[in-house]
Amino acid sequence: MNFLHPLFFWLLLLIPILIVFYFFKGKNQFSSILFTIPTKMSFGIKAKLYPLLFIFRLLTIIFLVFALARPQSTEVSSDTLKKEGIDIMIAMDISSSMLAEDFKPNRLESAKELAIEFINRRKNDRIGLVTYASVSFTQCPLTTDHDILINMMNEVKTGILTDGTAIGVGLSNCINRLKDSKADSKIIILLTDGENNSGVIDPISAANIARKYNIKTYTIGVGSYGTAPYPGEDVFGRPTYYNVPSNIDEDMLTLVADTTGGVYFRADKKSKLAQIYEEIELLEKTEIEEIKYYNVTEKYFVFCLIAFLLFIIELLLDYTIFRKVV
Repeated sequence: MNFLHPLFFWLLLLIPILIVFYFFKGKNQFSSILFTIPTKMSFGIKAKLYPLLFIFRLLTIIFLVFALARPQSTEVSSDTLKKEGIDIMIAMDISSSMLAEDFKPNRLESAKELAIEFINRRKNDRIGLVTYASVSFTQCPLTTDHDILINMMNEVKTGILTDGTAIGVGLSNCINRLKDSKADSKIIILLTDGENNSGVIDPISAANIARKYNIKTYTIGVGSYGTAPYPGEDVFGRPTYYNVPSNIDEDMLTLVADTTGGVYFRADKKSKLAQIYEEIELLEKTEIEEIKYYNVTEKYFVFCLIAFLLFIIELLLDYTIFRKVV
């Protein structure tokens, strides 16, 4: 409970003044008829209860002061509105090299897992998913239904597209999905573990188109430095591992990011990839506007009613039980 006019509480300073006045007034009151009483004579119950009238008067004043202060109870409800919208397309490399196991269980599964965590934290944004190898495929268009997006993310695997790494085509597909967006901010998060070796569009040309549509691109090179264990079979068909080099074209990925106003990151281990997603999240904050609704209920009537009842009780007692004979 809060009070709209708390300054009225200063009137409560009158209470001790009235008490002092009542005390001295009682001492100076004398009967107009002189008579003698025995020294051992005791006063009746009505005489002892007579100060109740003054107590009722004080309580009446106190409750009136509380009523004047306008007590209120307030219930607050709020709505959150997206003040600045962000549309995000994730471009994920699903070439066979993403099966390398320098990330556990492998690069692709680690990238999916951390992308899902990122999606779950971006509750107010539209997010879509593009996969690419030698060609590109829109796995999920921009959507606010993140459950559907995550289900489609879980279905991503290598082998569903012809093998290769067409970074320019994957980037172009994302641009096509974002170019007509009315969002205040449009970004692409592109993950790859290799070099552009397929497709008819080179990544730099795609980056220039992204800049034209004000689409920022964050590029992530996924893979350890040096070599990485890659699952395969020996000459007898038995499962084995081969050490394959990590050939990430970092110069090209840096140029793509710089051209569009984004940043290039290198993730040489899973923990670093998780950190990169967190950094992107900090760089691309969604501004939220909160609208609060206040439901105010006035409570002064209760205090007025109590004060009125106390005043009536005081009057009734004063003109009945404690009536004075002049």
